[in-house]
Amino acid sequence: MNDPIADMLTRIRNASIISKPEVLVPMSKLKHNIAKILVETHWLEKVEVVAKPGAKNQNQVFNELKLVLKYKDNGKSVITSIKRISKPSKRVYVNSKELPRVLNNMGIAIISTPQGLMTNKEAGKKHLGGEVICEIY
Repeated sequence: MNDPIADMLTRIRNASIISKPEVLVPMSKLKHNIAKILVETHWLEKVEVVAKPGAKNQNQVFNELKLVLKYKDNGKSVITSIKRISKPSKRVYVNSKELPRVLNNMGIAIISTPQGLMTNKEAGKKHLGGEVICEIY
């Protein structure tokens, strides 16, 4: 797996298409921070870290993120689209004046700035640019 963030976004996308209540992804600080932003902006219900014993060695423990997806009253997912923008082969950087507007500000873009991960709206208020990780609407 070359791009763990794209893998996480694909798992979320696939789970929301089939109306799965939750999805497990391997733990990393970056993925945990992305998931926390998605919870804060009401795209996910909640995120928690789950310890899972190793397959070969039961004494070894691996952490996973349990992402609980959010659905509307009619059973449709809140997430219409979630996609990776900056890829390992082609990084996308923007300055504070070029921050993306996702679906006329109905969606969000997650930006990696010098002050950490934040939404495009927060980065605009703080006049920060950075790498565009993904966008969701």
